[in-house]
Amino acid sequence: MSTNRSYGDDCGIARALDVVGERWALLVVRELLLGPQRFSDLRRALAGASSNLVTDRLRELEAHGVVRRRTLAPPAGSRVYELTGWGHELEPAVLALGTWGVRAPFPAAPATLTATSVLIYLRAVARPGAEEPAAEYRLELDNRVWTVRAEGGRVHLRPGEPEDAAASLRTDPRTLNALIEDPAALDVALAEGGVVVSGDMAALRRLLRAGQRAVVAPTVRDQD
Repeated sequence: MSTNRSYGDDCGIARALDVVGERWALLVVRELLLGPQRFSDLRRALAGASSNLVTDRLRELEAHGVVRRRTLAPPAGSRVYELTGWGHELEPAVLALGTWGVRAPFPAAPATLTATSVLIYLRAVARPGAEEPAAEYRLELDNRVWTVRAEGGRVHLRPGEPEDAAASLRTDPRTLNALIEDPAALDVALAEGGVVVSGDMAALRRLLRAGQRAVVAPTVRDQD
């Protein structure tokens, strides 16, 4: 059921929550940060939400001007959802919320980890050598293909096939997350069949090492 609730508070924080504060709304925004998605993609990513609930959130976000629908050009012809310009302005807030949330407890198993979540993490932490030549990679996660481009000390992401991939990696989001944290685990994942790799292995290892970063949560001091 769609909602139309308001905090009735003039503060900008309250007004923002009037727009994106409903359950699942910000996760819909998260899934659209890297590009348009079909309803079926969003429904699969947000496995804990019913189809009706995802539909309601999309309808509300569209009514508020955060999300819009459009039809892709032929031959695809699919109807997709994407963030508007105003919707994209939520990205720093969503990423900051994710950084803040790393100290929160993990949910009880089984829990989901979406391709978008892992790719956003890779983009945030990966720091390829600025002196290294630009390179593109093909990542296939949950039957969707992404282009990863390492250039100028940063990683850039977009949905779709790369023009000229140095290497290709097919796996699931949780395995990719583990490889970002421990690139040395690639050989074990290959041996166990958890990943399928083609192309320049050395280049792929460079990409994974670029994403390796120890995440140490700061100490939380007791309040007086």
